[in-house]
Amino acid sequence: MTTTNPTQSLADRAGVRSARLRPAGNTTRAARTRRKWYEIVGLTTPAVVVYTMFVLVPMGFAVYYSLYRWKGVGPPTEFVGWRNYLLAFEDPIFRDALWNNAIILVGSLVFQLPIALGIALLLNRRFRGRAFFRLLVFVPYVLAEVTVGIMWKLVLIRDGSVDAILKALGLGGLVQGWLSDLPLIIWTMLFILTWKYVGFAIILFLAGLSNIPDELTEAASIDGASWWQIQRHVTIPLLGPTIRIWMFLSMIGSLQVFDVLWVVAAPSVRSLGAANTMATYMVDNGFFARLWGYGNAVAVILFVISFVAALLFQRFVLRRDIQGALTGAK
Repeated sequence: MTTTNPTQSLADRAGVRSARLRPAGNTTRAARTRRKWYEIVGLTTPAVVVYTMFVLVPMGFAVYYSLYRWKGVGPPTEFVGWRNYLLAFEDPIFRDALWNNAIILVGSLVFQLPIALGIALLLNRRFRGRAFFRLLVFVPYVLAEVTVGIMWKLVLIRDGSVDAILKALGLGGLVQGWLSDLPLIIWTMLFILTWKYVGFAIILFLAGLSNIPDELTEAASIDGASWWQIQRHVTIPLLGPTIRIWMFLSMIGSLQVFDVLWVVAAPSVRSLGAANTMATYMVDNGFFARLWGYGNAVAVILFVISFVAALLFQRFVLRRDIQGALTGAK
């Protein structure tokens, strides 16, 4: 006669029940995982297709055509390898364009940052007409680049409005060839670009200032800190991420600037390298000179410089901000 242990029987039944339930749980988890991946693929596929067709494919064609001497008609047949790239760096006009881009990049950061930060700190205070002044400083950025270029070209031409105002004030000795003096024109362009884009920096800084809790500045004020001490030790450090993001956008924009310089500077001045940038040089020597292979080589150089600059900036400047934005990062 066989005796049955009730405890063992219950344990066996519990094991059978758990064994039956375990595959169902695994199946449910696997289904959720598949559904998650289906959602990811479904949502990202359109963006990936558009990005591939309108970014990666044109970039691939640019690299391909840059290896040929091509007139733009028919398939390229005269392979020159890296010769187009060497020709670009051997051209003193292109080296001047690189130097002008560097001046615009550094000048934009040096001049726009203190101007925009100072105006943003003032406009962040409560006073009558604050909304009007905020709108006023943002107007230049809203204007189209072509409109800004034509406007300043009419103002700065010989015997234009600026020259007339200086002469009326008895400062005729300060009249210069703002758009024809080769050493001066790049600084004129820097002034126009600062006037055009400083409004964007101001609005960006005002948005960052609105996210700073008032309790911090009030606590510092109660502790006896002056307005300048509050801005220096509380407000500006907390505005650091916004400032760094603006610096990144300003840097990339300075490397790729085209519209304003193209409209304001005369072709004869650009041909001498005085107001050229890499973008204007690319259009002049690629599109109008019909040297399509050479123009594509300049475009690739512009992309590589911008890409490397962006990577270095993210690696050494934006690293802390990016790590702070990644949830779950170790």
